[in-house]
Amino acid sequence: MPLATNIPDTLAEVTAVFHRYEAALLRHDQKALDAMFVPSPLTVRYGVCEVQHGIEEVRRFRATQSPFQRSLSRTVITTFGQDMAIASTLFHRPDTPGQIGRQMQTWIRTDDGWQIAAAHVSMMDDN
Repeated sequence: MPLATNIPDTLAEVTAVFHRYEAALLRHDQKALDAMFVPSPLTVRYGVCEVQHGIEEVRRFRATQSPFQRSLSRTVITTFGQDMAIASTLFHRPDTPGQIGRQMQTWIRTDDGWQIAAAHVSMMDDN
């Protein structure tokens, strides 16, 4: 039996939490960002210049960050069933001219709501 994709209610939920994540990121709300990651040693975040395995490493990374600005484009959110989704987006930061950022997040429904189980952030030349 094929897995249902983009069930409207599920897609709306993940889209909303994705935008809450982005707002928390831009206001540098560490508490909100922390709550959006699965609190597990299995959580993985690969950043532009760093690797975090486990929620404790993600938390240590977040504690070293400073606020920044960015805008998003070409955001695609795809849900798989009612409990898993992938959010993919490009981002543009004024402090990295000539570069385009890429971000992917795997969101899962948990007892605490939608949370990120894995994330990947990278940059490349904007050609």
